[in-house]
Amino acid sequence: MPMSEYYKNMRSKVGSELLFMPSVAAIVRNENNEILFIRKSNETIWGLPAGAIEIGETPAQAIRREVYEETGLTVNPERIIGVFGGDKYKYEYSNGHKVEYLVIMFECSIIEGILYALDGEAEELRFYKQDEIPEIAIPYPKEIFDRELNKEKTLFE
Repeated sequence: MPMSEYYKNMRSKVGSELLFMPSVAAIVRNENNEILFIRKSNETIWGLPAGAIEIGETPAQAIRREVYEETGLTVNPERIIGVFGGDKYKYEYSNGHKVEYLVIMFECSIIEGILYALDGEAEELRFYKQDEIPEIAIPYPKEIFDRELNKEKTLFE
């Protein structure tokens, strides 16, 4: 989905300056335990299905919406596997917009759907084995990708 009206309004006031952005991201695994990554148009590095939490939306609603819009998959958030933020989570988009994310990371199970970028943002969608993860835009700790390491506790930095 293109930028929401809320964020369009914010951008009209601050331009490309830094915005603090509460957001969600998903670890979505297929039946082979591979993790889903997306590469957006005009970007060279990969990311997880993710996006901003909208006004009035719960984090669980946001992750379901974002994963569906970006991948065509309906998912169920199973648990929170990490909460991340701070200076490391600043990012500048190719259009110059700057953000600092506060990310709630969910592990999600696939309910149904066909892998397809419904919102047109993703140029490529692909599942990767845990030991073949591509270069990603946001510096999440590597432990979030290892189901065995993070199954008993939520990760924080």
